[in-house]
Amino acid sequence: MNGYFFSFEGPEGAGKTTMIGKLESFLRERGFDVMVTREPGGVRIAEAIRALILNHEYTEMDGRTEALLYAAARRQHLLEKIVPALEAGRVVLCDRFVDSSLAYQGFARGLGVEEVWKINEFAIDGYMPSLTVYFDIDPQIGLERIRQNREREVNRLDLETLSFHDKVREGYRKLAKRFAERIVVIDASRPLDDVFSETVATVLSRLEGSKRHFHESNRDDSCWT
Repeated sequence: MNGYFFSFEGPEGAGKTTMIGKLESFLRERGFDVMVTREPGGVRIAEAIRALILNHEYTEMDGRTEALLYAAARRQHLLEKIVPALEAGRVVLCDRFVDSSLAYQGFARGLGVEEVWKINEFAIDGYMPSLTVYFDIDPQIGLERIRQNREREVNRLDLETLSFHDKVREGYRKLAKRFAERIVVIDASRPLDDVFSETVATVLSRLEGSKRHFHESNRDDSCWT
C-alpha cells in the first residue's frame, strides 16, 4: 500500500470536523491527493446505518446493538472506500474510526474495551491508521459549542448525560496512553489557529518522515491492558 491512513477523534464538540476540512485544503494546496471521509458513513450502506444509529428517536437502542451497527458500517466503509484509496496512494483523512467505538461503546457504555475491540477486529481485517489525532476538550465546553452551532446536526449521542461524555473523554485518554506511538493528543480548548498549527505539524511530520504508510494491527496483541 502506498497511501497514508490518518484518523481524527474527539468528544462531541471538539472541532475535529472543522480541523479536517482546514487540513484537507492545506494539503491539497501542497499537492497531496487527499480523500476525506467519515464514520459512521462514507458509503451508501454505511450512511444508512449512520441514520439509524444517530436518530434521536431511537433512545431505546441497546449498547451491544449500537456497537455491532458501528462495526458493520465500518466494515463496508473500509472495503468500499478506504482500502481503494490507500491502494491508489492517497492520503485518507477519516473523521472517527475504531477508537470511537472503544471509547464510546467499550468504555462509556461499559461493554468492555476488549469485547468491542474483538467485534471491530473482525470488521477491519488488520487495517488501522498509522496516526490518530485526538482532540481533547472538556465535555461541558464541547457540548456548549454544539448548542451554539445551529448548523451542526444534533444526534442521539449529543443527548446523553454529561457523566456519559465525561466517561467518553476518560476512555479516549486511556487509549492515548495505551497507544502513545499512534495517538497524538492535541488540546482543542485553545484558539482555532493554535489547534490547526499543531495539527498540521503533527500530520506533516508523518507524511514527510514515515516510511511505513499504514499500520496493520497485530491480532495477537491485546489492545487493552
